Amino acid sequence: MKIIKNEKMIQRNARIGGVVTIVSLGILGTGMYITFARPDQFYLSIIALVVGFLLSQVGIFFTNRWGRKPRPDQLLDQALKGLDDRYSLYHYHTPVSHVLVGPAGIWTLHPKTQKGTITYHNNRWRQRGGGFLQGYLRLFAQEGIGRPDLEIDSDVNSLRKYLIRQLPDVDLPPIQSVLVFFHPEVILEADDAPAPTLFSKKLKDFIRKTSKQSPLSTDVTQKIQDKLDT
Repeated sequence: MKIIKNEKMIQRNARIGGVVTIVSLGILGTGMYITFARPDQFYLSIIALVVGFLLSQVGIFFTNRWGRKPRPDQLLDQALKGLDDRYSLYHYHTPVSHVLVGPAGIWTLHPKTQKGTITYHNNRWRQRGGGFLQGYLRLFAQEGIGRPDLEIDSDVNSLRKYLIRQLPDVDLPPIQSVLVFFHPEVILEADDAPAPTLFSKKLKDFIRKTSKQSPLSTDVTQKIQDKLDT
């Protein structure tokens, strides 16, 4: 499997996460100092605390995705390790973060690291359990399960528009999506989810099985890969 990733973007965003986190801590510290040292300027401390908190969320967001290892791209690399050279995996190389192109078709990959019980029922995603830390992250660090269905629809539409612009003469196949969960303690109850929802250890076999059931022609695969490689 060929892996192509935007290393410059990863390094840049990791630095942004680190810098913003340090700045947010400085602003929060300033707000606390004003609270105790200058109580007459309490309004300034409130402003500093609000700004510092908001910046801390930005820092956590960037750090979780690009500064903390293993990163989502590294987790996917490992989960798909062993696929043959007919497959190409693209990280941050298209409008969609993670894309796999090969005999199994075109796939947008959505890595998830949540723990606890993930359910999909009556068109609604839920996340239960996971402990205090996961509860804190869901509340303050934007690490809840959110709405993967909306995320998938947005990514598929963005990627299709991008590929149509790049390959106007190619009859593109349907773009498919898969949710991949990596935490060893996650429990999945999402058989009716709008996209395949898998444990990471099952991803590679799922892709191989799909390639046997409805393979994408070698000619179309090669055209897409040639364009994305450049």
